Amino acid sequence: MSANAARKPATPATAIDLIAAALPGFETLLQEAIAAVRQKVTIDGKVSAARLEAEQHVAHGLAWLATYVAALRELKAYGERLAAEDRYGATEDYCIRIGAGEYAAQIFGGIPMSQGEIVRLGALGVSAKAVEAACSDAAEALIGEGNTPETRARLVALFSQDQGLISVGDPGLDETLEAIRSEMARFCAAEVTPHAHGWHLKNDYIPMQVVEKMAELGVFGLTIPEEYGGMGLTKVSMCVVSEELSRGYIGVGSLGTRSEIAAELILCGGTDEQKAHWLPRLASGEVLPTAVFTEPNTGSDLASLRTKAVKDGDVWKVSGAKTWITHPVRADIMTLLVRTDPDAAGYRGLSMLIAEKPRGTDEDPFPVAGLTGGEIEVLGYRGMKEYELAFDGFEVKAENLLGGVEGQGFKQLMQTFEAARIQTAARAVGVAQSAFDLGLRYARERVQFGKPLIAFPRVADKLAMMAAEIMIARQLTYFAAREKDAERRCDLEAGMAKLLGARVAWAAADNALQIHGGNGFALEYAISRVLCDARILNIFEGAAEIQAQVIARRLVEG
Repeated sequence: MSANAARKPATPATAIDLIAAALPGFETLLQEAIAAVRQKVTIDGKVSAARLEAEQHVAHGLAWLATYVAALRELKAYGERLAAEDRYGATEDYCIRIGAGEYAAQIFGGIPMSQGEIVRLGALGVSAKAVEAACSDAAEALIGEGNTPETRARLVALFSQDQGLISVGDPGLDETLEAIRSEMARFCAAEVTPHAHGWHLKNDYIPMQVVEKMAELGVFGLTIPEEYGGMGLTKVSMCVVSEELSRGYIGVGSLGTRSEIAAELILCGGTDEQKAHWLPRLASGEVLPTAVFTEPNTGSDLASLRTKAVKDGDVWKVSGAKTWITHPVRADIMTLLVRTDPDAAGYRGLSMLIAEKPRGTDEDPFPVAGLTGGEIEVLGYRGMKEYELAFDGFEVKAENLLGGVEGQGFKQLMQTFEAARIQTAARAVGVAQSAFDLGLRYARERVQFGKPLIAFPRVADKLAMMAAEIMIARQLTYFAAREKDAERRCDLEAGMAKLLGARVAWAAADNALQIHGGNGFALEYAISRVLCDARILNIFEGAAEIQAQVIARRLVEG
């Protein structure tokens, strides 16, 4: 790799030490890349949206480089926390070695932004001198001793000894969070996992009995303050619950997303009366919400939103179309983004309404005047159903204008994005863990050529890399949640967690299906569902390209 390779590196004892010693070099690479990309996209001292768009390859590559460096930081911090608590074991060390070694190698050799798009340091404007300096003894030891066949084999040997379903490594949770995780795991084992594939194949709704039990467990009021009937827990607890429920079935894990978004909107932007009225009902599960933001032909371009609301006495009359609306039939309220000022350009004319509606059924999905809809049939992410909605004079009480002030809708929505993306990252970790569970079980049980599949190195290698990347994505997600709990701005961290988590989930599902071979392509095997479910994670709550663009802009703006 460099002239340094001729020297025998001094190898620290643990993966934590190796990362700590190598990190300064990677941080320097990142700072040089930020400076180089900033120069490409800045005009007269300001970031140019047009230049940022024209330079998407390098801008998005910068986002991925920053995500990798953040991942290495969090692996180090995670290992240090476990070591301080005397919980740092062989599984954790092997996972950290494999993950850190692989990510370090990819930083130098090329980071995959997707299956066919690789970004390299040279494209980011990083000098050969900076690369040479970053190729320290520690970095080379991290790569040379990290993701090796021997390390992967040792890790998988540990998995092979445990005949139950396992979480990849010690999650690093305190007793309270571990108790919450265990409770959600028991709930899924009894009420979700045995039935999830049947719901998926039939495109059935998740039964209301399951939704009611989730409400009893406090899922819908996790982060709502106790004064409003919630549990007043942290965003980290939200991650733990979302991850474990999504491990059972992404649809169940995603039911809480709608309540999280609605509660965040009302907490941050609602009047005192709106908070007192709606938050206790959301927390108890008495009211099920849905988010109604996206429109046909707009996607992430919310500034082009056209659905309008016109004030008529004591009601708003809504007209327009929305699409990709999750779980609207059984929802009691819609957080509805509309244009209340047609003369205000872009985001300035947008407002948020809390639109009440009766629950519907498959036979009569929208039993209310002014609202109709049609189901969008989807590959995966079932259990709640997706709809296109048409509004034609649909009435919303005037008092249900969020915050009581027009023109605040976009600002109110932006306040929810950090929590929503953290929660989506946690769902991605849960889906990845589900894929790992299925791949590991099949690799243990399936015998070919006289031995189980897990005995074949390339099958074992897939499981080892899954384990390492799940650990990385989990720790990046928990870090973003801790930042949110500390009331620090964390749109950057949330975006990184979501960006990486979605890729990890898809890779895990794809590899687990490959382990199943032809059987993985059969609808009767659960991995076929998990693959379909994993694919959506790179699209909703900000597609990977949008996510990378947002991260890049934050980095170059400083």
